[in-house]
Amino acid sequence: MNEFDEKIGGVITAEGIDTLQVNVGLACNQACTHCHLNCSPARQEAMSWETMKRVIALADSIKPALVDITGGAPELNVHLKDFVTTLCEAGHRVLVRTNLTAMTEPGLTDYPDFFAGNGVDLVASMPCYLEENVASMRGDRCFPASIAVLKKLNALGYGEGGHLSLDLVFNPAVGMSLPPCQAALEKDYKREMKERYDIVFNRLLTITNVPVGRSLDSLRESGKDRQYLELLASSFNPATVDGLMCRHQVNIGWDGRLYDCDFNQALDLGVSRMAPGHIDEFDLDLMVHRRVITGPHCFACTAGAGSSCGGAIEG
Repeated sequence: MNEFDEKIGGVITAEGIDTLQVNVGLACNQACTHCHLNCSPARQEAMSWETMKRVIALADSIKPALVDITGGAPELNVHLKDFVTTLCEAGHRVLVRTNLTAMTEPGLTDYPDFFAGNGVDLVASMPCYLEENVASMRGDRCFPASIAVLKKLNALGYGEGGHLSLDLVFNPAVGMSLPPCQAALEKDYKREMKERYDIVFNRLLTITNVPVGRSLDSLRESGKDRQYLELLASSFNPATVDGLMCRHQVNIGWDGRLYDCDFNQALDLGVSRMAPGHIDEFDLDLMVHRRVITGPHCFACTAGAGSSCGGAIEG
């Protein structure tokens, strides 16, 4: 039993599969300092169309409430449009997690129209409304490109007052801090994004930096990795455990391997050995109440108000 299991007094078990989270590849046009999967332009891993067809068949079979597509930058997978179109035509609710700037790359600039035309929900990474803070995490060219794409998405009906859902994601800079109150920060974001750039969105999701990948590398370089883990553990909130995303989803890696969450995928921690490890062997009965694989990194999702791909867990 690891220290996280000891803290919660046992093990975590899944409580059904409401979400299929699908990582379609690790290639990205950015190399963010907080990326837990170490995505970058140099990565070539990408989900094949054959594996996507298996995901579609699985979605058709178990009918999840949401198919949550992530990466890397999902737009860099050459099969993404066929994947999304097929899922949407079958009646599935589809969400795509985007870094926004991928939609400014050559050959990808039609993605805002494509997403809008298929009614795709978008969750867009926007670590700050101040350009200098974003530049420190993503490089100098990312902020203006992100603003341009957000304006186009608003014009297509995305955001508050529109007919399509657009959420933004806040990550704190890598270091010794947890996200502030999500509701309060959302008010600040909405005010600043509207006043500075005339941009609207639906919700702000605050996500704690998980000490995995580049985030952990940065902490180690500053000699604060142990200190940060201690901060997460000391900030443990037992009220967050029931709402953990790993209890209500399965994560499918680009190669079809199955994980409890995207962070476990980054650590190569597959699902329990009592459950199937690959989509080719998927067995719903064995997956819905499987034991969730945990570790010290899980304290990031239970610290303070909690954190998940859907933002803070506790109000």
